[in-house]
Amino acid sequence: MPRRDPLSVEQCAQLLKALGDPDRLRLIQALRSGPRCVSDLATELHLELANASHHLGVLRRAGLVMTSRNGKQVIYELPERVLQQEGQSGASGHLNLGCCRLEIPGC
Repeated sequence: MPRRDPLSVEQCAQLLKALGDPDRLRLIQALRSGPRCVSDLATELHLELANASHHLGVLRRAGLVMTSRNGKQVIYELPERVLQQEGQSGASGHLNLGCCRLEIPGC
């Protein structure tokens, strides 16, 4: 039986851990329709601005969210590789984490 690469298992566990909060899953779900700033996301999801910012930081550090600047605003979006499904680009029914695919309810 071949040995599994422990780094791959660790990386996958970190990604799943980052997604292990209902608010983070809701943020991912909201970002599937396109880039947004934290204040728009907080308003849309009825989150405190500080909580939305914290959760987006966790997702960013895990590599599940990218940021760019528009003046003073930080714009959050999902990387294309996360949205791809078996050779397709654009939003799909799954998130591609590299180690597994995850279907988020309501997507």
